[in-house]
Amino acid sequence: MLQKAIFMLVVTAQFSCTAQESKAPRSLVVYRTQDPIVIDGVAEEPAWKAAQVSEDFIDIEGDKTPTYHTNVRMLWDETYLYFYAQMEEPHVWATLKQRDTVIFYNNDFEIFIDPDGDTHNYYEFEMNALNTVWDLLLVKPYREGGPVVDSWEILGLKTAVQVNGTLNDPSDVDKGWSVEVAMPWEVLKETSGSNDVPEGKFWRVNFSRVNWDFELKDGAYTRKKDADGKFLPEYNWVWSPQGVINMHEPEHWGYAYFSSNVAGNPDSFTIPKDEQIRWLMYKLYRAQKKYFGEKGTYANSITELIPNPILRDGTTLELELEVHRTGWNIQAKSPYTQSIYSIREDGKYQHIK
Repeated sequence: MLQKAIFMLVVTAQFSCTAQESKAPRSLVVYRTQDPIVIDGVAEEPAWKAAQVSEDFIDIEGDKTPTYHTNVRMLWDETYLYFYAQMEEPHVWATLKQRDTVIFYNNDFEIFIDPDGDTHNYYEFEMNALNTVWDLLLVKPYREGGPVVDSWEILGLKTAVQVNGTLNDPSDVDKGWSVEVAMPWEVLKETSGSNDVPEGKFWRVNFSRVNWDFELKDGAYTRKKDADGKFLPEYNWVWSPQGVINMHEPEHWGYAYFSSNVAGNPDSFTIPKDEQIRWLMYKLYRAQKKYFGEKGTYANSITELIPNPILRDGTTLELELEVHRTGWNIQAKSPYTQSIYSIREDGKYQHIK
């Protein structure tokens, strides 16, 4: 039997700091390039020099400054989506040479892409300083037990690494390494819900850098172990902080806005107000999962999940919670655009109309 609970949020502008318990995700303007881009790891083309440089990476939880600097840039043309990352690193090393092995067992650079922002059917890409790559498709985040399609590949992928120093040589001090990546739109659009390049739109993306403390064994680099022989934990440095040590919460990823402007012609991007609804819906999603874990049943009202759920700017929102035999869903009507959004028990977020 269906059970419904409709809760009208009547809020004043005097909202508490709990409404802003985490900062909004970061955003990046991705400019178009008219120049050919040679994938060599150097990024000397004028378009790269004019591309927006991201903020410095931060610890994945958002509260610590990494030991070494990392920045990324993005560009696009009609064929490829391009990425370039510069990583400060005094000891550039890598050992893994087989494609689709677990690259983050080395120091690596990672790209995460969710084209339609529903947290389902998203891409993960990793590479090390040997230019060994791992690409995979996740049907759902690990928290929902979704299958990982490890056989999925980015056909037509181009990658390159440039080492500013010497690879796998512990006798000197390096300056760092950089990676350059070109991913064909024809592959990336597979889960975007559109056959068009997303010009004038945004995708949800994030970048991660895994770094390990190292030790030398017979003169070669390896991950450092503690006194009990266990590997020390890795460092996770990211572009847009996750708030938790988990890259597989796509709702926290940043916003990549694909400008129609050619690199060198400045553009700007402001995260749409409707995105506040998405952030609140995922707060309710996590609260519903916690409620079920504690009580073995789903909450039937919004107030059971969050006593005073509000948007970040204090705007009134209409929410509807429906519990049914196989789960639940919450719908919200935007007070800004009148659009209808929904989230369901497995975390899939949708723009209904």
